[in-house]
Amino acid sequence: MLVGPSQRQEKRMYISGVQTVLPDHRYEQAEITEAFCQVTDADPELIKRFHEATGVRGRNLALPLEDYAKLDSFTRANEQYVDIALDLSERAARGALAKAGVTPGKVDLLVFCSSTGLATPSLDARLAQRAGLRPDVRRLPMFGLGCAAGAAGLSRLRDYLRGWPGHVALLVCVELCSLTVQRDDDSVANLIASGLFGDGAAAVVASGRGHGREVVATRSKLYPGTQHLMGWKIGEHGFRIMLDPGLTDFVGQVLGGDVRSFLADHGHTPEQVGTWICHPGGPRVIEKITESLGLPEEALAVTWRSLREHGNLSSVSVLHVLQETRGLTGEPAVLMALGPGFSAELLLLHW
Repeated sequence: MLVGPSQRQEKRMYISGVQTVLPDHRYEQAEITEAFCQVTDADPELIKRFHEATGVRGRNLALPLEDYAKLDSFTRANEQYVDIALDLSERAARGALAKAGVTPGKVDLLVFCSSTGLATPSLDARLAQRAGLRPDVRRLPMFGLGCAAGAAGLSRLRDYLRGWPGHVALLVCVELCSLTVQRDDDSVANLIASGLFGDGAAAVVASGRGHGREVVATRSKLYPGTQHLMGWKIGEHGFRIMLDPGLTDFVGQVLGGDVRSFLADHGHTPEQVGTWICHPGGPRVIEKITESLGLPEEALAVTWRSLREHGNLSSVSVLHVLQETRGLTGEPAVLMALGPGFSAELLLLHW
């Protein structure tokens, strides 16, 4: 059966607005390193070495540096998370809606992603009221997807808009990674995390009809038996980071083949992709992505810049890279992010 233009239109999703918002407290990496050395018993030289290795030059933090010493419990840290995350989320949502030329009352679906704090009612319920969304807005809060959540959230927007092409969907991601850093944990994973992760929020407005950046296809990949590679150990101490030393090698082993398979199913090869929008997981992860796909060094320039200037913002980072990317009109683009599970989220876009 032939498919007419109107039917094909119903399968589409267009991104019409992207807005990243960072906290006002900006510090150079050396300042953060020195402050962390003051509140932990870990070897200062070891901390400095790990922080320098991240390639991060500066980060925006949820709190002034001097206030982190006051976070003497998970309860205190989570209270700060709720207040600050809600403020950043509202600013990001309003900014994305303004860029898209959409009023808050036109939003039909709100997808909210975060993995660095807890709240019930979930923050999307509070955000919907603060941002002026309708009382009947559909809400989908997602927790635990970590760095992959920005890409996964875009995919869930597309799933929804395939069924409701006339609707408007809003994705909001917020992460306050600095509030999770453990002062009494001298593990390599925590020392790396204390120098790598930053704070921020991002929002995306999309609809099933329009123009601009089109999401053509998506794919989720879950790798069984790899839960140990990345995640949280959650307890009375709060969120304790898990980063396995074998993570980067695993990325190098599997990602290239999975990206090639995804592209092949849609008639493309990596060589035909004009734009790469990749989550800045860390220097070694970015290098593995480049190597496994045979990309030229400049292909991930925006990803490298995002890492240097802001650190890894978890789910927010890939949306920040999306905001800063100027794609090549008419050529395919790939957006990807990796997260706990271990998992990968892949999207094919056209400008």
